[in-house]
Amino acid sequence: MSEPGDNQQDAELIELAGHLRRLLWQLKRRLREQADLGDFTPSQMMAMIALEKQPATVTQLADRQGVRPQSMGSTISALEAAGVVVGEPDPADGRKTIWSLTEAARNRFVTARLVRSDWLAGTISRELDREEQAQLKDAVALLQKLVES
Repeated sequence: MSEPGDNQQDAELIELAGHLRRLLWQLKRRLREQADLGDFTPSQMMAMIALEKQPATVTQLADRQGVRPQSMGSTISALEAAGVVVGEPDPADGRKTIWSLTEAARNRFVTARLVRSDWLAGTISRELDREEQAQLKDAVALLQKLVES
């Protein structure tokens, strides 16, 4: 059975979780505003992020993303039409195509990350004193722990 203070603590944790979720969403939006990669759907962005890490076949991408190969095929077709991915025959099985980001798309990703990092570092430097920066560093470590749980 719950202790009398447990309901209050549960309510406070739910409120904290909601506040954190909203703040992270706002931060994500602010970062996105700093360097727009274009009008890509979330599925397309996830595929591009995966291909930035490692070239893959449509089936491999679909497995990693937890979607049907047909859906991933549509996503890759749209990305190919946009000129951000390119396919090469699989050297082990010429019937398959290995997809990767174009060099231009890879450069856009790198540039966008640099712009976002520069904006965030500048904002931290301007808005937070040294003690607050240390607190933020500790908070980031706690957020990392949550993400890895």
